[in-house]
Amino acid sequence: MVATTPSAARPNAARPKRVLMVAYHFPPLAGGSGILRTLGFARHLPDCGWQPLVLSPSPVAYAQKGMSQLAQIREHATVRRTLALDAARHLSIAGRYPRCLALPDRWSSWWLSAVPAGLRMIREYRPDAIWSTYPIATAHLIALTLQKLSGLPWVADQRDPMLDDSDPLAPYPPEPRLHRMHAWIEQRIAARSAAIVCTTPGAIDAHRRRLAQVTRERFHLIENGYDEDGYPDSPARTGHRSHFLLLHSGVIYPSERDPQPLFEALARLRHDGVLHARNFQLVLRATGHDAWLAGLLAKCGVQDLVSLEPFQPHGAALQEMLAADGLLLLQAANCNAQIPAKLYEYLRCRRPILALTDLAGDSAAKLRHCGIDTIGQLASSGDCARALLRFLELARQGRAPLASPTAIALQSRQARSNALADVLDQVSHRRTA
Repeated sequence: MVATTPSAARPNAARPKRVLMVAYHFPPLAGGSGILRTLGFARHLPDCGWQPLVLSPSPVAYAQKGMSQLAQIREHATVRRTLALDAARHLSIAGRYPRCLALPDRWSSWWLSAVPAGLRMIREYRPDAIWSTYPIATAHLIALTLQKLSGLPWVADQRDPMLDDSDPLAPYPPEPRLHRMHAWIEQRIAARSAAIVCTTPGAIDAHRRRLAQVTRERFHLIENGYDEDGYPDSPARTGHRSHFLLLHSGVIYPSERDPQPLFEALARLRHDGVLHARNFQLVLRATGHDAWLAGLLAKCGVQDLVSLEPFQPHGAALQEMLAADGLLLLQAANCNAQIPAKLYEYLRCRRPILALTDLAGDSAAKLRHCGIDTIGQLASSGDCARALLRFLELARQGRAPLASPTAIALQSRQARSNALADVLDQVSHRRTA
């Protein structure tokens, strides 16, 4: 297992090696943490002796686009974009489309254009390795095909597991055909990849249980992280506020981050006279499910304590995190093997963090490892209330625990790129040895 290394860049090699990176999540796609992972690698791998060659979809594939991050990639990587159609938007009639057009995902058409383009890139640039990243599984299918045709070593960036059969009554993915497709892709990864990368210890354990034929040394832990360039040298803080501003920045999934117990806790604390709109405000930024959340807020009667705010560019989102009095993390027990990517940005912001999650999960373990114990059980409204009250008391007194500068430095994108370069060095060396 590869551990993250200190954030200092590695010395450049005389001639950089090249890696073909197959990634759906890449600018100008807007929204989602997956973009930041691929973009961070593309920016920092050159400092580690690896030149990125990025193969991604054309912008038409993306429902949401933003130009703010495009400038970050021009001098760091060679980028080729090929046609990919979204079955739900481009191939549907009256909102309906054949399900076979969306296996393993809605962008399966990307395979048709990406494989020929990838072969041309291999002939032109002669890369030393291929890297592809989930959760758009078509990227893995493209890399699998290119690996078969070229013989190059392939690093599969699984991030989180493609399958979850821990609960027989609620398997993931729930649709049988998609589940079988994901299982087939996972087996192809086990058979053809030179290395499998996951973002959490729990994800590695889940893969090991299902893929017993894969040796331990082929699994590597490379967590998500933060990019230091995104933070101002002297962040602007707001003036005195009469209320405490708690911020959740990013998507709130109905199952994996269901905040109803928190809303019930807020209703209880307001009924008891502890919280009111004059001393507390929870901002939910870019949830992706505002209509559903608005219904929960109305059900619990806490609309005055919670506001739903729209998506904003990443730079503005970081500024908002830096200015908040506290940052909220939500993660249910059914995601114990996952860590939200925003956790690493929260740590870098050095603002008090309230985590409502499962105490046995990887998110809670990560926070405890960084010295943060302001954690409550998301599944229990009573424990949400207890944890929130303790958190507010500590934060208002300036005693809420924060990660140390040393612990924060280990979470940087540069450190993660160093770790990926180590994996690429290993697989390319085994090929040439």
